[in-house]
Amino acid sequence: MQLTFRVDGRQLTFYLSGELDEHAASSVRRLADDTIDEHSYADFVLFDLSNVGFMDSTGIGFLIGRYKKCKRYSIPAYIKNPNPSADKILSISGVYTLIPKI
Repeated sequence: MQLTFRVDGRQLTFYLSGELDEHAASSVRRLADDTIDEHSYADFVLFDLSNVGFMDSTGIGFLIGRYKKCKRYSIPAYIKNPNPSADKILSISGVYTLIPKI
């Protein structure tokens, strides 16, 4: 799993690529949390999943955990470009009720 981010004005976008599973989530969790802390002024956060090839329940937990972190700063979070399999997992799990897809 690779996690990069981009700040465009007051928009923070995380780009995730690879497999978002137990091993990968633990390695990128701290980077994502630190980045959110450093950009707590953001108007919103996007999680771009266009390059995520696989996601399991740990990936869902990763996204929900970052959603909660953003919520503490009153920053809305959104999911962008999930591939069909990730989209299905996120839909079935109800994640989109917390983190809308745009």
